[in-house]
Amino acid sequence: MPLVISDLLTPATVQVLHEAALALPFEDGSKTAGRTARGVKDNQQAAPGRDTDAVLDKVKAAMLSHPVVQAAAYPRGFAGMLVSRTQGGGQYGDHVDNALMAGGRTDVSFTLFLSDPESYDGGALTMADRVEERQFKLDQGEMVLYPSTTLHRVEPVTRGARLVVVGWITSWVQDAARREVLFDLWQALSAAEAAGDAAQVQTLSKARSNLLRMWAQ
Repeated sequence: MPLVISDLLTPATVQVLHEAALALPFEDGSKTAGRTARGVKDNQQAAPGRDTDAVLDKVKAAMLSHPVVQAAAYPRGFAGMLVSRTQGGGQYGDHVDNALMAGGRTDVSFTLFLSDPESYDGGALTMADRVEERQFKLDQGEMVLYPSTTLHRVEPVTRGARLVVVGWITSWVQDAARREVLFDLWQALSAAEAAGDAAQVQTLSKARSNLLRMWAQ
């Protein structure tokens, strides 16, 4: 279940992060690709360092404080996070993200778009299943969350540069279908709270808490 989040960061913060990301030193992105993905990965990633960490820490803090991220992903930790740049015809062919990164399981993947979509051509994040393909080329500052089991690719960037922050969450709830049930309950609970239906709030809160207790690991 891909989920787009549009209010993770303020416009001013997005601009600051974009400028900071532009100034980072970049290296060959294949360094972090798995054996299969390495052959289809043609992009760059920000080199490790204090400035890169500052960008990633800002994104991480915003995600951990965002109620929708919490309700959809149940973050237990981050298995990895990086700043990616794709330009000059670069792309990232069909792949599934590594199951384990730095000793952590990858349950939920995300892409935060830092570039204005009008500043580059191509670069859509394409997710594929047995029935259809869906493309995401989001506005500056928007993020898409999706299960790490998803087959996906980044289309060639033929003009300009696509700057994004990508990462992988280890969730308290490993199963994507269970996370979706919990998210549906969270939405129903939020609607009941807005309507002032105290009895419904109590019932939904009990069901959600008890399911989370059963499924969290």
